[in-house]
Amino acid sequence: MNCKAVADTGVKVSPIGLGTVKIGRDLGVKYPNAFTIPDDQQVLKLLSICRELGINLLDTAPAYGNSEQRLGLLLKAVERQQWIISSKAGEEFDPRTGASRYDFSERAITASVERSLQRLKTDYLDIVMIHSNGDDLQIIEQHLALQTLANLKQQGKVRAIGMSTKTIAGGIAALQQSDCAMVTYNLVQREELAVIEYAQQHNKGIFIKKAFASGHLQQQPDSDPILSSLKLIFSQPGVSSAVIGTISEKNLRANVQKYQQVIDTI
Repeated sequence: MNCKAVADTGVKVSPIGLGTVKIGRDLGVKYPNAFTIPDDQQVLKLLSICRELGINLLDTAPAYGNSEQRLGLLLKAVERQQWIISSKAGEEFDPRTGASRYDFSERAITASVERSLQRLKTDYLDIVMIHSNGDDLQIIEQHLALQTLANLKQQGKVRAIGMSTKTIAGGIAALQQSDCAMVTYNLVQREELAVIEYAQQHNKGIFIKKAFASGHLQQQPDSDPILSSLKLIFSQPGVSSAVIGTISEKNLRANVQKYQQVIDTI
């Protein structure tokens, strides 16, 4: 798979990324079916398949339970440069209740990034995004969270910065102040297309979350909703990568195969 540059940061990501919430958290998630968190050998096999398929992007977050800690331990035996590691800041996960809490202050964001560096056992993060609670503009304009990330980028701790947003206005505002945004875009949720188009016009990166509607696409009256959603996503030249959360080797291979089908027809 051909990697795509994220703005002018030097970060290049594979068009399919691996979302890692399922390797660290099974409470308070919105998937239609229950799952078992995989053991270390299963995760290592999944990472090996990623390398085989040309996937270099690993998407994690403090809100994903112990995903960061596990990746830090499991990736210690491989070259750091093989992977693009994307994490987030602003949202914390309570493992006892499955609930989230948010703090977008300079102190909290800085501490979160420092902790992610320690957990992931690395001296830099390729990408860090603010994990929005939905109040995108308030986070940007009042908490100045993106400015905090910009300071960390200037210090060399982060290569690219952005925000995982939930509104059109927030997505565009984030792109005006950072390198990338993560937006929801799939067969049933297309409202944030304007953010993708803005990114294309201004040479910014776009990461797609919930590409398959968190596993709910199968309910759509479509012969192959996964293929159709990938076709919808990658028909947009502004998309850098679609982050797909799976712990199934079979699904991972099938998703990449369908991506290749899409690319061959675009």
